[in-house]
Amino acid sequence: MKKLTATLWVSLGFLLAGCGPQDSAPHTQSSAPAAIQKIVVGMDENFPPMGFRNEKSELAGFDVDMAREAGKRMGIPIEFKPIDWIAKEAALSGKRVDVLWGGLAVTDERKKSMVFTAPYLQNHQIVLVAAGTHIHHRTDLAGKVVGAQDGSSAAQALLQEPALLASFQTFRIFSDSQTALEQLSQGRLQAVVLDEIVGRHQALLNSTEYTVLEDTLGSEDYAVGMRPEDTNLQTRLNKVLTDMHKDGTTERMALRWFGKDMTP
Repeated sequence: MKKLTATLWVSLGFLLAGCGPQDSAPHTQSSAPAAIQKIVVGMDENFPPMGFRNEKSELAGFDVDMAREAGKRMGIPIEFKPIDWIAKEAALSGKRVDVLWGGLAVTDERKKSMVFTAPYLQNHQIVLVAAGTHIHHRTDLAGKVVGAQDGSSAAQALLQEPALLASFQTFRIFSDSQTALEQLSQGRLQAVVLDEIVGRHQALLNSTEYTVLEDTLGSEDYAVGMRPEDTNLQTRLNKVLTDMHKDGTTERMALRWFGKDMTP
């Protein structure tokens, strides 16, 4: 009897253990998004006025100001990481940066590998001429020597206007817009087609040297790009960018850097 009683008690013990509170429900992971500790901003430090090094070698620019203000409002530290802008997609997918924020145009091709915030800036392609010339409209460019940066949105916009392009005496391309502007200042060009953000900033700094024509060519939206899985970050950035637009912060920053409100 003692042997049988002991066996019964052991069996009962196993049954009770199986009914313990630890097995009352399966463990599940929380669906709440992980807290964002820091945002590493991938940027081009050679793209004034969006991002560049000032005379003190400090990072400055419109996008730098925007990112800092967004981080402040979200309570999240911002770390700027200058990258090779040509390899920006690789830097993002390789998780060396969390976002791309530096005059990043929204395109269908880029939508295949990243998601964007709502646009915070609208950029056009404009024509910059020397101040005091008799070029007032795009039709006045006929017979003139015109330049643009090779591979730029401005050069692409001109290719979409073959009649205008054919009217130039000569169309010259340069490795960067700064070289084209120097050629304009030296009188070797009569006009430069370039991004509005760059052209208006230059005209703002050198109002006696450059004039912006009212005619524009193509346009594009600028937004912040991030990895497709970072939907929590996308939502938070959209919220703060919307707030900055509504309270006039983005407009004030645009007026400071471009002399014009270029918000959508």
